[in-house]
Amino acid sequence: MTVPQPDLQPVRPLGTEERAPMVLALPKGRILKAVTPLLKQAGLAPSDDCLGDNSRKLRFPTQDPCVDVVRVRSFDVATFVASGGAQVGICGADVLMEFDYPEIYAPLDLGIGACRISIAQPNTLPHDPAEWARWSEVRAATKYPAVTRRYFAARGINANIVHLHGAMELAPMLGLSRLIVDLVDTGSTLRANGLREVETIAHVTSRLIVNRTALKTRPEEISAIINSFRTALEANARQTEKAEAEQSS
Repeated sequence: MTVPQPDLQPVRPLGTEERAPMVLALPKGRILKAVTPLLKQAGLAPSDDCLGDNSRKLRFPTQDPCVDVVRVRSFDVATFVASGGAQVGICGADVLMEFDYPEIYAPLDLGIGACRISIAQPNTLPHDPAEWARWSEVRAATKYPAVTRRYFAARGINANIVHLHGAMELAPMLGLSRLIVDLVDTGSTLRANGLREVETIAHVTSRLIVNRTALKTRPEEISAIINSFRTALEANARQTEKAEAEQSS
């Protein structure tokens, strides 16, 4: 009788197991364009189709065969990283302020995408901080309900939130709210719609973020990514200092 032989598989030496690529979550839009030069300097530039507008793909290889990128909505970057779907990501401080995920560690300020979370109101309304101090409640349209509630609660004001995901400028115009809380860069959209900034809640730049569990389970890989970004930022700072010194000489 023929005895079946076991299906023997080659034994890998300890420590050589294949691991899935690290995933870096990137936001679509202007931040992706702004961070592209830094990604190249860090040796993590994604394939060209990631940077274009025609591809329907969402996951892309990078210069580093051990790192892939996924391209998602800016507000979703933190969620992907906090849940462990991506180990690393780049997102604005506004997103971190809004969700305040304990699972996320933000080791580096990348200094890109500078803007601010501001309160704006119609030009026709006066702005008197003393009047605000007398309010018990205010109606505000925003995509930052948590940030907005915390800001007004610190002043003893209850924020009645109209939660919108875009076109905030229409809310006062159509009688939905007295104020809006939104991300502002140049302020041109506010001015075009008869609004003006009256308070700045926070200044915002983009941050490198890391899943805390991944930092413990894959520390060498995570540290390598952090260090590659840190080296790129330091090189940029030296170039800027050199250029400024040449201009002043």
